[in-house]
Amino acid sequence: MPESTPSARVVLTTAANAEEAARLARTLVEERLAACATMIPAVQSIYHWQGQVESASETLLLLKTGPDQLAALEARLIELHSYETPEFLVLNVESGSRPYLDWLHTALRRP
Repeated sequence: MPESTPSARVVLTTAANAEEAARLARTLVEERLAACATMIPAVQSIYHWQGQVESASETLLLLKTGPDQLAALEARLIELHSYETPEFLVLNVESGSRPYLDWLHTALRRP
């Protein structure tokens, strides 16, 4: 039977601006809660908040991580984030290249 492919997750979150996104990304990667953080600047979000329809320019973060890191990643993100209710959506990675997934799990291991 072939060795199983390591599982991975992509976490979506937004930040108020590029500076906050970079701070969150660096901290979460340095703490090995995410192997990689990709920042997508200048997304526009339209949403309900406190009875109003709001619109905001934000930076989208794609955090690549493993299932074992999710609880700690969510707790740390909430602790660091400027939003009262930060986005934390987890997408299951159905498949991926074995070398990338191996790298991802190596990057999450503490030395």
